[in-house]
Amino acid sequence: MRVLFVSDVYFPRVNGVSTSIRTFRRDLAHLGVDTVLVAPEYPGQTPSAEPDVIRVPGAHVPGDPEDRRMRWRLLCQALQSLPANEFDLVHIHTPFVAHYAGVRYARGKGIPCLATYHTFFEEYLHHYVPALPRRIGRGLARAFTRSQCADVRALVAPSEPLRQVLHDYGVETPVHVIPTGLSADRFRPGDGRRFRARAGLPADRPLVTYIGRVAHEKNIEFLVRSFARVRKAVPGALLIIAGEGPARQSLRRTVVDLGLAAHVHFAGYLDRDTALLDCYAAAAVFVFASRTETQGLVLLEAMAQGTPVVSTAELGTRSILAPACGALIAEEREEPFAASVVRVLTDEGLRRTLSNQGRTYAHGWSSAAMAGRLGELYQALRRRA
Repeated sequence: MRVLFVSDVYFPRVNGVSTSIRTFRRDLAHLGVDTVLVAPEYPGQTPSAEPDVIRVPGAHVPGDPEDRRMRWRLLCQALQSLPANEFDLVHIHTPFVAHYAGVRYARGKGIPCLATYHTFFEEYLHHYVPALPRRIGRGLARAFTRSQCADVRALVAPSEPLRQVLHDYGVETPVHVIPTGLSADRFRPGDGRRFRARAGLPADRPLVTYIGRVAHEKNIEFLVRSFARVRKAVPGALLIIAGEGPARQSLRRTVVDLGLAAHVHFAGYLDRDTALLDCYAAAAVFVFASRTETQGLVLLEAMAQGTPVVSTAELGTRSILAPACGALIAEEREEPFAASVVRVLTDEGLRRTLSNQGRTYAHGWSSAAMAGRLGELYQALRRRA
């Protein structure tokens, strides 16, 4: 079987969609499912050894220096240049030009088309078009979602809570819950001392760590403000913010305003195969409070490294934060959230328990098993074509 993936984002742009695509492509290949990915070209991008990735030149996205908007004409040309009758179906991963080009290509070839609903568009729109009244934005986002979901034959939701969101929107297209799993390399132990040495951090300061896109919808300012309370109980604690994104400068201002400049380290992008694992391993506790996650893969990555987690439970993260998973669930209020972080930092026995639980729990999220479920969906769609 051969499947065409189309996405508006991919590495070197680091986010959950890029990670999901790469993870599924690798595991699907082991199952005999070949994939070709069409994705944007990024400025200064070095050639990649990853096979079957077609890059399309794009334009700058206003207000978002990381992303590129693929040029419609060039995207359509790239798709039309593919060999005739090469693909059994099309799998769309993002709701922008990739969606419309992928649907158009599938209809032209008479092959099934499905989409993964990675992005909670309702909350995304609120953060990136703040001038739009929230009630109007919510209505537009839901109508937009229903329209796009009606274009495809099947939908993949990374979590059950997101499937319920689509149901509540009135989406009638069948929705299949297939999370992104953890590949075997995510369990390779990181070296926390190496991370500290590379970043010039003291060996004795306990690290409170966030890893992910540095974006407004990730609710990182809440983590910073909660951390200010953590330091009252654990003065030596240091907050690590690893990643890049449009909220970085406003977060820096918040850090300075709170008098935390010497106690917050912005680590930037980290290589997924080396420095990222080291960063997880160096952390005494991993913190997370996003309201928009469709799954929350970083929680599982932290657990796989044996890093205790303190997180709110919103949308997709609710499907991960189960009993004995290696995490403390906290309210989205600064005082109780900070109290949970302090508990982990000051109780060695609790840290050890959460660490052991997390490693065990993460092994139940095998990416190979998830790819098998996606492959079965592909086969069912092809049989019904």
